[in-house]
Amino acid sequence: MQITRAGEYAVLGVTYLARKGVDHVVMMEEICEAEKIPKSFLAKIFQTLSRAGIVRSQRGVHGGFKLTRDPASVTLLEVLEAIEGKIAFQRCLEEPVECHKHDACTLCDVFTEAQYRVKEIFQNTTLMDLTKPKGEVMKRVQALGRTPITNFESTLLK
Repeated sequence: MQITRAGEYAVLGVTYLARKGVDHVVMMEEICEAEKIPKSFLAKIFQTLSRAGIVRSQRGVHGGFKLTRDPASVTLLEVLEAIEGKIAFQRCLEEPVECHKHDACTLCDVFTEAQYRVKEIFQNTTLMDLTKPKGEVMKRVQALGRTPITNFESTLLK
């Protein structure tokens, strides 16, 4: 799994909006200039984020984009999955597949644990968190993902 440039730019764009506040409308050009993102690329990304209900466009003289809800309620996982699709380290973790090794597959267990921890960090990191100083964000993120998952929790990943 690799987060694409589109996923990275999506996070940068919505984090910029989060810094401005939920009611503030920001022109595309401002975001692109501040975050060094090509305008045509960000326009496509924001169309996808709009369809996912994360951002809303506003037309007119004072047009631009804004978040649809409080940045403290928008998770990094939501943003990334809107752009990248469902996060899955292995095909068997994304969709039910017939695997004759499933019951004894230690590799599947390792992938399940890794996927759980990544998703836990992304799910528990909000846009509001990303607006804070780097040291504060990293301290919070490093505190996440410390608890091993159970078999019950692994079924929740799918």
